[in-house]
Amino acid sequence: MANDRATFRATLIGAGAILLWASLAVFTAFTGPVPPLQLTALTFTIAFALALCTWLARGENPLRHLRLPLAAWALGIFGLFGYHALYFIALKLAPPVEASLINYLWPLLIVVFSALLPGQNQDGRLRWFHIAGVALGLLGTLVLFVGRGVQFDPAHLPGFAAAFACAFTWSSYSVLSRRLPDVATDSIGGFCGAAALLAWIGHGLFETTLWPTESLHWLAIVALGLGPAGGAFFLWDIGMKRGDIRALGSMAYAAPLLSTLLLILFGKGEFSLRIALACALIVGGAILGANDLWRRHPRRQ
Repeated sequence: MANDRATFRATLIGAGAILLWASLAVFTAFTGPVPPLQLTALTFTIAFALALCTWLARGENPLRHLRLPLAAWALGIFGLFGYHALYFIALKLAPPVEASLINYLWPLLIVVFSALLPGQNQDGRLRWFHIAGVALGLLGTLVLFVGRGVQFDPAHLPGFAAAFACAFTWSSYSVLSRRLPDVATDSIGGFCGAAALLAWIGHGLFETTLWPTESLHWLAIVALGLGPAGGAFFLWDIGMKRGDIRALGSMAYAAPLLSTLLLILFGKGEFSLRIALACALIVGGAILGANDLWRRHPRRQ
């Protein structure tokens, strides 16, 4: 019973990351002229600074959280920096709508890959409602993006390949983090620092530095570093290591939907029947895919 409660709490914490990721597009829209790798470097630097301040406030030696096994460092850098680098490559080589749609295969892959981790449900098997839940979420995401004019041009195959690599990178990082339960969530701060360093190097090699020109731009960048492009990774780590992976995989399809709704709220789009249908499919898929979680959650007597 206590273990069920802990799993439920960790899953809700992981879902918090999904909510934060929904704000990624809105905040990014207000970051001004800052190029992608520089923006990545800035947000990861803020995330690392947040972790560093937290460690110091607790009276801890920061080096304690940086002394990690090589496998942990490799997985953390692979996941955080690798995903974002591939994502920006995909956006550069393919239209953003198509690239984003392919990238959002990662929730489906998380559910599939979780079959390699026994014990995620009562009998350890991938059940029909897990597959049906993520399938509905994927269908809802397809409905959401098709209305924006999706066209798969063969000339963009390198970008499509990079987008699929994004999905594979984030899903495999998420599931493999379950195999490192002894690596504390605080380690994400170190991974953010390493990713920031690599992003600064990439920025210096491939981009021209453009600093924000308005205070609103700086506020958006700080919000990204504290939330969807920084703080969310800490919440996701808790969800992946101690929560219900398959439930989170199903819930993750809410991110593009909520992102679209936020853009509409801020005047960047219009509500339509297509969005309402996508909402119904994604929410229904999330509820179905998280069936195990609802059944196991202990109800108060």
